[in-house]
Amino acid sequence: MKTRTTLLQKLKEVFRSYKSQPIGKVIQIINPILRGWTNYFRIGNSGRSFKYIKQWVEKKARRNLMQARKAKGFGWKRWSSKWIYETLGLYSDYRIRYYVPKALPAQYAIKLW
Repeated sequence: MKTRTTLLQKLKEVFRSYKSQPIGKVIQIINPILRGWTNYFRIGNSGRSFKYIKQWVEKKARRNLMQARKAKGFGWKRWSSKWIYETLGLYSDYRIRYYVPKALPAQYAIKLW
């Protein structure tokens, strides 16, 4: 929870400092941060945090797009989520991967002699 809060603060700062920049530039800055954070917390029970972060970042990107057009709202009818992730290139690999050892520990190995 603490790391999620620090991640959100970091992302918030990026969105604030690049408010007048094109969304493509903002996404280029945000993607490595998101990729690193999710890869670090990918192994374990962090699905709920991933869902929250994904929704938060998408909402911020939508807000940025709408503010560039001097319009209100988030543009839910204007842009689909698929378009935001595929066309703009926003990071979307928030899957949890469970650790599977390549070999069994020595105590579980079957002796074949």
